[in-house]
Amino acid sequence: MTDVSPIIPAGRQVIESYGDGGFRITGDRYRHAVIVQPTATLAWEAPHWEAVTADSLSALFDPVSSEPITLLLGTGPTQFFPSRALKQELRAQGLVVEAMDTGAACRTYNVLMAEGRRVAAALLPVA
Repeated sequence: MTDVSPIIPAGRQVIESYGDGGFRITGDRYRHAVIVQPTATLAWEAPHWEAVTADSLSALFDPVSSEPITLLLGTGPTQFFPSRALKQELRAQGLVVEAMDTGAACRTYNVLMAEGRRVAAALLPVA
């Protein structure tokens, strides 16, 4: 049998599960919205979809790198789309936004992170 599991470098943040109002990421349980990057998971002060602003995502702004970060925006159990103005504001800060429901964002993050891409996920919890 051939092992097709991706090789994930030590110390990387892997989203293991979501639901029940939170997430399990690399063995730790979070009971709130989170921002996940390959090397760190942070609490995210966005209690609901309407609270998502460029300011709430400022932890992801990287003035040093010119390479954009793909930001997977997990909008909860239902997919919502950010306004054009918000997407443009985030793009000006080096973030390319892809909005999807939280489950899809979790799965997509793990794939892109395992491929070594510049990716982050801002995730609203699902009950």
